[in-house]
Amino acid sequence: MTSFIISGTDTGIGKTLLSSLFMASLPEYHYWKPVQSGTEDGTDSETVCRQSECTRDRVIKEAYIFSAPLSPHAAAKIDGMKIEASHLRLPDARPLIVEGAGGLLVPLTDRLLFIDVFRSWELPLVLACRSALGTINHTLLSLEALRARKIPIAGCVVIGEENPGNEEAIEEYGGVPILGTIPHLDVIDAPTLREVFKNKFKTFRAIL
Repeated sequence: MTSFIISGTDTGIGKTLLSSLFMASLPEYHYWKPVQSGTEDGTDSETVCRQSECTRDRVIKEAYIFSAPLSPHAAAKIDGMKIEASHLRLPDARPLIVEGAGGLLVPLTDRLLFIDVFRSWELPLVLACRSALGTINHTLLSLEALRARKIPIAGCVVIGEENPGNEEAIEEYGGVPILGTIPHLDVIDAPTLREVFKNKFKTFRAIL
């Protein structure tokens, strides 16, 4: 099975929810969030473990954890640290789901963007995007940035209230498949996430 990256068109887009869905539905996979910014509400690794109900041994320890909920380069400065690209090598565990921080062009240092690290990993990327107004522009810009760096794109996952028109536009203008959709969920737990994967991610399951 193929390891892959999860990134998004913006921060707060639903990358951690998507990671939880995959971890609940794909028991062969391990999860890694290499850079965590903000710990007041816990870490994304803790959220994924709780929501997916996966065992802790499937969640790999972060390379960096910063206290402030800011861009990693700014959060690192506050904590008196500096992110080193050499510390962001992929773990040996496979297959692997790697969740980025924020969007594609989030700065890790004064000279290093997260998308540069994605390029070095040479893994396909799943792009999380909103279903709401504005998502077409944001998604197409993100796809353009990925293609400019020759990062393989697995496809997009649309998160939010159903919007078939935006999904069709992303596929048509972006030239990528919609791998799945996640509607608004009143309850987020492993059985619910597995049901969404079963019913809403048939395209993704076809490429595994």
